[in-house]
Amino acid sequence: MIEIPSDLNPELVPLAFLLGNWAGAGVTDFPGAEKANFGQEVSFTHDGRDFLEYHSHTWILDQDGNKVKPLESESGFWRIDKDRKVEVVMVRDDGVVEVWYGELADKKPQIDLATDAVARTAASGPYSGGKRLYGYVKSDLMWVGEKQTPEVPLRPYMSAQLKKVVSPEDVAEMARNLPDMPDDGIAFFK
Repeated sequence: MIEIPSDLNPELVPLAFLLGNWAGAGVTDFPGAEKANFGQEVSFTHDGRDFLEYHSHTWILDQDGNKVKPLESESGFWRIDKDRKVEVVMVRDDGVVEVWYGELADKKPQIDLATDAVARTAASGPYSGGKRLYGYVKSDLMWVGEKQTPEVPLRPYMSAQLKKVVSPEDVAEMARNLPDMPDDGIAFFK
């Protein structure tokens, strides 16, 4: 279920499905780097202004799902206009700054983005652009990223499936708002 916070800027309501803390795993595979499974934590927050704040941290996982080493970190700001056009400004830990443009799909929580501008520091690796697709599917946040370099044409390089993370405060709030349930609990499902 998608909840819309009462203090969310009205312009951001179409992006409400992104809000919250998410965690999960995915796969990364790109020429010149070893194919690997990765873990990811993502947060989308708001403070009442006309943007969502975004943070993502990923790390390589071993065969048992344990963290091995950091992979990528990125932060940014997401906006949407009245025509459902989405713009994202993102900064990555490897020295890349990107401006992404795209749009929210009609009648479904899905966003297609493509880079419009890329700036790199001298220390960053080769990168010339990308595409991303984000979607809210059966209460999960799923995404796939494509990238290109001067040597490699645009191709998929990362994808992940993320689950909503529930904090102890969220659980307490849910408990306060539970409807009256029968003592045996079973009758509630009949």
